[in-house]
Amino acid sequence: MGEPIFQKIYRIVRSIPAGKVATYGLVAERAGLLRGGRTVGFAMAACRDETVPCHRVVDRLGRTKPAFDTYAPGTQRAMLEAEGVFFLPNGRVDLQKSLWRETGPV
Repeated sequence: MGEPIFQKIYRIVRSIPAGKVATYGLVAERAGLLRGGRTVGFAMAACRDETVPCHRVVDRLGRTKPAFDTYAPGTQRAMLEAEGVFFLPNGRVDLQKSLWRETGPV
């Protein structure tokens, strides 16, 4: 039996470097999940492991999610900006500059 899917997702998310983001769909693709963006979202919502940088996962349009704003509105954005992630004037992550493009083995 293989690695549990949430553990595989967490391992992939841990490999996203500071200053970069991945989309839910990209993480799903790297995990071998066809159309698995929602599964990645469920994994991020269920994660209680502080070694997993869940804040580095955004939607396909570069939008942050209110679910990460547990302490105050804009928490996810503030965490990303502190790491050097670029944002557009419309509030979305600039995926042209900040998307993680790792292609190595999973």
